[in-house]
Amino acid sequence: MNARFSGLVAGFALAAATTLATAHENHTPKAGTAAVTLAPEQKAWGIAGKASAVKRTIDIAMADDMTFTPSVLEVREGDTIRLRLKNRGKDLHELVLGTTAVIEEHAAMMKKHPGMEHDEPWMSHVSPGKTGELIWTFNRAGDFDFACLVKDHYELGMAGRVRVLAAAAPAR
Repeated sequence: MNARFSGLVAGFALAAATTLATAHENHTPKAGTAAVTLAPEQKAWGIAGKASAVKRTIDIAMADDMTFTPSVLEVREGDTIRLRLKNRGKDLHELVLGTTAVIEEHAAMMKKHPGMEHDEPWMSHVSPGKTGELIWTFNRAGDFDFACLVKDHYELGMAGRVRVLAAAAPAR
């Protein structure tokens, strides 16, 4: 094997390793393969949670009248919450967590690239009649948003709010 060919093979191997290393952390590998685990990324609105740390489950219905029910959530700073999402409609829906700026930026990107595939721990796509979930640790107090960015759902009002109460705040 000559040096040039060896370098080419090494380059492809490095590219493949880099691609695998950046794979989504929740990817379930096939039997007999090793999982690649990345550290969760801290966001302004929290960090991906672990199922073993869930303190509460909140059921959210998604409907074709462009609503989330409930559309306002209240959680405590530091809590890991399972959002169980039931799509009661005939259209695909999603729930994307974020700040207003992040959601609007992502919505604009989706308009430019409507077929763009994305899979982040702060979003969940739910097919009609199906249930999905998102596990999130709300470790920052404040008001944050969630929205459906499929087609024009966000522009039609399919959005909600998460109020994260400071850990020391009195319960309501």
